[in-house]
Amino acid sequence: MISTGELRKGVAIELDGDLWQILDYHHIKMGRGSAQVRITLRNIKRGQTIERSFQAGTKWPRASMERRPVQFLYRDGNDFHFMDNDSYEQFTLTADQLGDAARYIKDGMTLDRTSYQGETIGVELPVTVDLRITATEPGFAGDTQSGARKPATTETGLVVHVPIFVGEGDTIRVDTRTGEYQTRV
Repeated sequence: MISTGELRKGVAIELDGDLWQILDYHHIKMGRGSAQVRITLRNIKRGQTIERSFQAGTKWPRASMERRPVQFLYRDGNDFHFMDNDSYEQFTLTADQLGDAARYIKDGMTLDRTSYQGETIGVELPVTVDLRITATEPGFAGDTQSGARKPATTETGLVVHVPIFVGEGDTIRVDTRTGEYQTRV
């Protein structure tokens, strides 16, 4: 069981017979009466996002998620094909099931497969991913504004704002939590 005092972003709970992931939470103390917790939840299976309020001290069953290492093999249209590193079993997830993670996945990448009661929910990305720039505008002399940025398209189709010295063919490190440029590799 997990109570309102143990909430963390990314934790999965069971609520109303469904599996929900905590995206954000805020403790609210009323002038009179008991404290409340406002939680933003995402339905893991359907992708639906809701916001609900609960009394402080409410408890829910913690969802036990299984994680196993998998390797991304290839993309076929809207389908992403993976292979379990232990059993060599292959499985497919759609871009809708992957959500934002689809923009960071590249061939040969090792990820963690998340499953609940034997059903694959999705994959967990590493904190940072190295991606090659395929298209960007050149930086011009005179663009010396401090912190000047320009859009760049990566090999996966993700558009990232990078410093003006980054060019086509360069490899950059991107934070998968925020989608922001970290450094040139």
